[in-house]
Amino acid sequence: MKPTWMDTGVYPFEPRAFSLPMGRMSYVDEGEGDPLVMVHGNPSWSFEFRDLIKHFSATHRCIAPDHIGFGLSDKPPAWDYLPQHHAENLEKLLESLDLQNITLLFGDWGGPIGCSYAIRHPERVKAVVVTNTWLWSVEDDWYYRAFSGFVGGAVGRWMIHRFNVFARVVVWAVYGDKSKLTRQVHRHYLEPLSVPEERKGSWVFPRQIIGASDWLAELWVRRNRLQGKVRLLAWGMRDIAFREKELQRWRKHFPGARVVRYPNAGHFLAEEESEGLIEELEQVFRD
Repeated sequence: MKPTWMDTGVYPFEPRAFSLPMGRMSYVDEGEGDPLVMVHGNPSWSFEFRDLIKHFSATHRCIAPDHIGFGLSDKPPAWDYLPQHHAENLEKLLESLDLQNITLLFGDWGGPIGCSYAIRHPERVKAVVVTNTWLWSVEDDWYYRAFSGFVGGAVGRWMIHRFNVFARVVVWAVYGDKSKLTRQVHRHYLEPLSVPEERKGSWVFPRQIIGASDWLAELWVRRNRLQGKVRLLAWGMRDIAFREKELQRWRKHFPGARVVRYPNAGHFLAEEESEGLIEELEQVFRD
């Protein structure tokens, strides 16, 4: 059942359900054709990709899951919400759908989670589209250590639990053009986490920026499995989370990828530059 706060005019999709041991995963599955799989980060959900789904469902099978703890999925308080376990959930969902020729698009924590699937199943993935994310340990980077230590620490946990600060404040902070984060749009990121007891996932992710260093390092060691598949690096240049520095690391290791910079966009590229991203994806599909 769709919640009463949802604007079905902007998110007209009928959510589907996939059963996992810790709860029910909600996901969108619209259209037919080669699959376009979109993987979100924190504190996002499939709503972020609504414009892409509306456009590409005419030619592709568009699949966008909500991680456990986010969007319309269950939010079990006793689960650990570790990113490697989100990756296992995604793998179970995609394997149940038996997909081939996947184009994989992701950002934020969707990067490591989505890449984990591509690295484990390269034969099923045709193309990878990278937006504002990373795939390596950042434990030696003071920038990420400071953020992870504060937001993923005791103070951050209290602020997220008490005030929903990640969805309320951090989302606004990482937008490039703040005017695009309208009240209507922002409400769709606040409402899924409106209950304090359901915000654990939103806190665990920042803690795991450093906490998951070993897992991230293991993924990065196997990055060669993505060679020839990373086709597009689409980057919001006003993102304060993933900057030119991170983009250059992707470029260095995947020199065959086309690079497109969006000077006025921030962290949530599918939200802020959906029309431009659609054009670039059309090119990926033509290549």
